[in-house]
Amino acid sequence: MPQISLYIDEATLKKVARAAKKKRMSISKWVALQLRSRLEAVYPPHFGDLFGSIRDDSFARPGQPDPAVDTPREEF
Repeated sequence: MPQISLYIDEATLKKVARAAKKKRMSISKWVALQLRSRLEAVYPPHFGDLFGSIRDDSFARPGQPDPAVDTPREEF
């Protein structure tokens, strides 16, 4: 299995170590799990089946603001 080296500050390492200990796993396994969870979209099985499954008139899209009164953006 490939390996990776990380350079992080001591405070962050302590937080990572505490989080890994709380989950009862090694730091390496905890970090790999965190990376994987952010790189892969993971949804529960049949999550897509829920789309459009609620029939309720109170679920309505709120009014959208007028883009003309939006905060002016800085141009580069």
